Amino acid sequence: MDTEGTIAPTTAAAARERYEALGSTAQVVVKETAKAMEMDAEEYRDRVTGEVVETARDALFASLLEVRVGSREAFDEWVADNDGYEVREVGSENVDSVVWHAAPAADTVVAATFHEEREAAVGTLRRQAFGRIYREMVTDGGASADEADEADETDGDAAESGTE
Repeated sequence: MDTEGTIAPTTAAAARERYEALGSTAQVVVKETAKAMEMDAEEYRDRVTGEVVETARDALFASLLEVRVGSREAFDEWVADNDGYEVREVGSENVDSVVWHAAPAADTVVAATFHEEREAAVGTLRRQAFGRIYREMVTDGGASADEADEADETDGDAAESGTE
């Protein structure tokens, strides 16, 4: 089994923090890309919108998500050893290779099977994980996730003290 990527946030707040931190990087990537395309200042103002930079930040975040790549057996063992995750798998159960991303912040693991195209499977899975798990969590829709994180901490404190 191999692991690729660096982003594996354990809470919604951590996911939002990492996402926000990529904002300036996304701006630089978009600006340098526009320069390489030889855009003049007027065209840059007309075409490079906040939505363009946000799309770049989304793509950066997704491309850095930590994924595991392994055999069907390795994936099944990981799932068995990590109770509590909702498993969302796409593809065929009869394919030998699986790529997956565990998202503790959402108690979810997303997985995709593949036969030969490892890089394509990794890229597709990362985009799906961002769209299905993180997009709402890291944008304005994430306020409810903050409340859930706080509730989890409060519930944990109550459980430790034996009170509710």
